[in-house]
Amino acid sequence: MAKVNVHEAKTHLSRLLARVEAGEEIVIAKGDRPVARLVPYILRPRRRFGLDQGRFAVPEDFDAPLPKDLLEAFER
Repeated sequence: MAKVNVHEAKTHLSRLLARVEAGEEIVIAKGDRPVARLVPYILRPRRRFGLDQGRFAVPEDFDAPLPKDLLEAFER
């Protein structure tokens, strides 16, 4: 992982982005203290609704009040 200072990052941002596109990770530091990391952006496919349709059923009492002893356990 390469490490560059803020001034170098501002001066050579286009070059750093090209390196990141190639898969490299780059740390930007103020002095010796790391403050940011440039990493490749990963495009993830959008999730489709309904993929689990029919795999489970929501019980009728799903939103029923919890038993008193269980409610008391949360209040401790």
